Amino acid sequence: MKVPLAPPPFDLVAAITDEVWTSGVDDTAYLHWDDVFHRTPPAGLTHNGWWAALKFRRIGGRRPVALRPIDGRPFSFTLPDALLEMLLRVDQQAAGRIATSDTVVNPATRDKYVMSSLVEEAITSSQLEGASTSRRVAKEMLRTGRAPNDRSEQMIANNFRAMQFVREHAHEPLTPELVVEIQRIVTEGTLDDADDAGRIQQPGDTRVRVWGDNDQVLHTPPPAEELPERLRELCEFANGGGAGFVHPVVRAVLVHFWLGYDHPFADGNGRTARILFYWSMLRQGYWLTEFISISTILRKAPSKYARSFLLTETDDNDLTYFLLYHLRVILRAIDALMAYAERKAREVRAAERLVKSAGRLNHRQLDLVSHALRNLDASYTVQSHRRSHDVVYETARGDLLDLAGLGLLVQSKVGKAFRFTPVPDIEDRLQQV
Repeated sequence: MKVPLAPPPFDLVAAITDEVWTSGVDDTAYLHWDDVFHRTPPAGLTHNGWWAALKFRRIGGRRPVALRPIDGRPFSFTLPDALLEMLLRVDQQAAGRIATSDTVVNPATRDKYVMSSLVEEAITSSQLEGASTSRRVAKEMLRTGRAPNDRSEQMIANNFRAMQFVREHAHEPLTPELVVEIQRIVTEGTLDDADDAGRIQQPGDTRVRVWGDNDQVLHTPPPAEELPERLRELCEFANGGGAGFVHPVVRAVLVHFWLGYDHPFADGNGRTARILFYWSMLRQGYWLTEFISISTILRKAPSKYARSFLLTETDDNDLTYFLLYHLRVILRAIDALMAYAERKAREVRAAERLVKSAGRLNHRQLDLVSHALRNLDASYTVQSHRRSHDVVYETARGDLLDLAGLGLLVQSKVGKAFRFTPVPDIEDRLQQV
């Protein structure tokens, strides 16, 4: 891919001319020099003057990050209005209850949505790293639990296990051992050298690099000798360390960047970084993160994902570029979840209307089916149905047996009583009824 143009040398004192000082340039888009250079500058400014005005506005608000740079330029970020607005939206939608679909938070359907998200993230995160298995085949493998047939399927199966592992350990502090275990799960059975699974690179190893097209080196990580201490520092930051307040979502995204920047493993760095983002979000109370897949969005434009790293490194290690890009990705993933949940809710309502218009079921059965559509884990007995509608035993029994005969309920026996539960595909069955 094309590496962004590096900005010209910037001398703050020399750059602030009268034209720059009074320019009042708009920095809403938070442009990089590569964008500035290819656009027409505001009236009265050269490209260099426009860039100087932008940099002058940003420098005063820079907040340092403890990530140690390779090139000596300290890492920092700013909080432009666009970033603050997106952080508010994530706070409302991923940690609170504002505008969250009842279909998602409903205990009866929650596990279904979590599983769907885990499967989707496992597949697309692996595809970002070269896995070539189709989504249909990958979903079949994960849902049936069959063994992987090749390296691509193994990558996806590993990613699925790693996502489950992170959910189970989301409330534990991050440690170097936990990071290494995540990478081991992610890479097990997929490496040319099996010893590279579950260990950071050592002095004497051929240090991994990040490559672009035509053998282009995009990033050279720090030397292996520094990795143990750098990994300890990453964990300290992830667990809340560092000077001053860092917004939880900013912290999660920076953990993602940090692991990618240090690239401590021979392979699996990208997948491990994205999984650590999920760990950080869940640990800090952003419960909706369980239901979204960021890799689904990243995979649609992988070059923009890589570019978000490069924009930061080519402009004084300004992490704002990476933060802005990834906040947009998070919000797109949330929007996609909400759209999907609303679509499913519409399908449920349409199924209810279909059954009512057909006239096949009585009002008691319609009430039970409507409840079952929203509560797939519900169970019904003759006695419970009888009490709910104040009917005699035989009437209640007839209602339930009729629904079982139509294939909408499954009949089983618990002790001496019969229990009726919704079939998993009750929406599809209703179409047939």
